[in-house]
Amino acid sequence: MSTSLSASGPASRRAAGRPPIADDAGPQSLCAREPRVPAERLVAEMVPPPRFDSVRFDTYEPDPAQPSQSEAVTVLSGFAGGLGGAHASGAGKRRWFAKKPAAPAGPRGVYLDGGYGVGKTHLLASLWHATPAEPALKAFGTFVELTNLVGALGFQQTVQTLGGHRLLCIDEFELDDPGDTVLVSSLLSRLVEQGVALAATSNTLPGKLGEGRFAAADFLREIQGLSAHFRPLRIDGQDYRHRGLPEAPAPFSDEQVTKAAYATPGASLDDFPGLLEHLARVHPSRYGALTDGIAAVCLTDVGPVPDQSTALRLVVLADRLYDREVPVLASGVPFDKLFSEDMLAGGYRKKYFRAISRLTALARDAKPLVSQ
Repeated sequence: MSTSLSASGPASRRAAGRPPIADDAGPQSLCAREPRVPAERLVAEMVPPPRFDSVRFDTYEPDPAQPSQSEAVTVLSGFAGGLGGAHASGAGKRRWFAKKPAAPAGPRGVYLDGGYGVGKTHLLASLWHATPAEPALKAFGTFVELTNLVGALGFQQTVQTLGGHRLLCIDEFELDDPGDTVLVSSLLSRLVEQGVALAATSNTLPGKLGEGRFAAADFLREIQGLSAHFRPLRIDGQDYRHRGLPEAPAPFSDEQVTKAAYATPGASLDDFPGLLEHLARVHPSRYGALTDGIAAVCLTDVGPVPDQSTALRLVVLADRLYDREVPVLASGVPFDKLFSEDMLAGGYRKKYFRAISRLTALARDAKPLVSQ
């Protein structure tokens, strides 16, 4: 399985670790890539991404000043242990003619709520690893990956594909579109009926999703029904990515970034305004495939994003780069200047702060490239 990209890796690359690095003579261009992702790859890649492939509960380092973090490890460890019994549909095997199992009483999942950088994805991936079931009976993906799976397979086929699973983990649970709200609410309800346990992360409690967003009133009815499936678990704390670390490096010059791109095997080199335009032509669900085989992303002329739609696309790209541990080297304005004050005060502010946090961490990772 592969995309149409010449630098594409195997469909199993997320499970195997960092994607293979292309050996082209010069830097590649993300703007020259238009990935096509087959449905079977979408299913195969529903595992924790490379950055979280080796995380476990015992590698999570709770902040001693935040007892909710230690409590979360305890609760999630117990939740994983409780998933060790036979699947409601027959030990994970489909019994097509069996009577539909009764929906379990009470919440059938956990919902990790907290600010960016408190380790929610680490804990969600640890839950996936700790659940005593073979990988084929566990699924892990972002909200956008889940909605794209439904788009590729169709609703009924997605229910059949995931309905035999022991656990479905959904990272970055965001309901920014009324259609997606209804879609996911219906999907999760069907999966709960079939005995699938749920776990999700977000920056907002289930009953609060949609507040401060566009068309919030349209979300409310579906969100209230959806929240009943989850036990909210609050995780307080500060962004671990910058706890005790030096400040992020200042942006480099265009010349430094370009030179580093040519000196780094597998690097890409793009003009930031051009990349933003290209992202509008590629569905966000393909942004992971867009970075296949890329060892470092080099960007020149980074500046403030012009509008909210562009900003939200950039957030998704930042998430996929962070998942895949791809360093980002840039010239122009610092990453904390990407989003306007209005954006950082609006309904999507937590997304933007998460993107700033993750891009800053990747910029720190990219600093050594300049000395090559």
